[in-house]
Amino acid sequence: MSHYRPRRSMLYVPACVARFLAKGRTLKADSLILDLEESVLVERKLEARRNAVAALKEGGYGQREVVVRVNRHDSAWGLDDLTAVAPLRPDAILFPRVESRRDVLDAIAALDQAGGAGIPVMVMLETPMAVLRAEEIAGASERLICLVMGTSDLTNELHARITPDRPPILRSLSHCLLAARAHGLPIVDGVHLDMKDMTSFEYACRMARDLGYDGKTVLHPLQIPYANDAFTPRPASVERAREIIAAFAQANAEGRGVTVVDGRLVETLHVEAARRTLMIHDLIVKMEADDVAR
Repeated sequence: MSHYRPRRSMLYVPACVARFLAKGRTLKADSLILDLEESVLVERKLEARRNAVAALKEGGYGQREVVVRVNRHDSAWGLDDLTAVAPLRPDAILFPRVESRRDVLDAIAALDQAGGAGIPVMVMLETPMAVLRAEEIAGASERLICLVMGTSDLTNELHARITPDRPPILRSLSHCLLAARAHGLPIVDGVHLDMKDMTSFEYACRMARDLGYDGKTVLHPLQIPYANDAFTPRPASVERAREIIAAFAQANAEGRGVTVVDGRLVETLHVEAARRTLMIHDLIVKMEADDVAR
């Protein structure tokens, strides 16, 4: 995965609150999404944009990925959002409510016109149409570096109810994951609205991890450690990955294409998974060490 970096936790930061933007510099989130869109009232859109611009100019976010979620480029604020933030070169621009390949290309064209040529792009899949067209969206452009699920809007538009096991949106989560993996893209799960029930949040994180997701978007700093924990390879998993790689190399050296580790058959695909586990582990270790060194 050429676009991979740890995105275990991606925190939405309402840009209308300057102290939230400042606090983001101290939080253990892998990514910060400076939000100009859904969390910002209409009468505070301009204030949010000014705050985000000031925060980007000041910098100081360390190893954290800094993403800006703009308003739709065809809204009253979208083009001005892009014109304001593009010259400051955030790590990525997140476009909301993308529903087709055309939407992706139009958004990128607007970004480029605003002076953002070359800035990576993320898109939100948050409507039934977006889910149905997830494959064409995922394959729309090489500029895409991550897909972000918008499960709250999706659940609402499905007329579904939020339950711990999430059966109403499991098909959507799996379908979008397939689209992401088909095009070699990372994908991050949607938010968990109950910010006090950490038991259900932790369960949701582990469900997303087991499905194959790379991380989770979060709404509150209290959720960050739970998301980080769920998407961090366990020491035992890291050790097992090393054992699999070593055992397979030994088997190959002896002329065998398969081997057995702890009673389980190991083939090439298991070695690929083991290398992916070590890659994620190493990136997280490096990111956290760099953050401490700052």
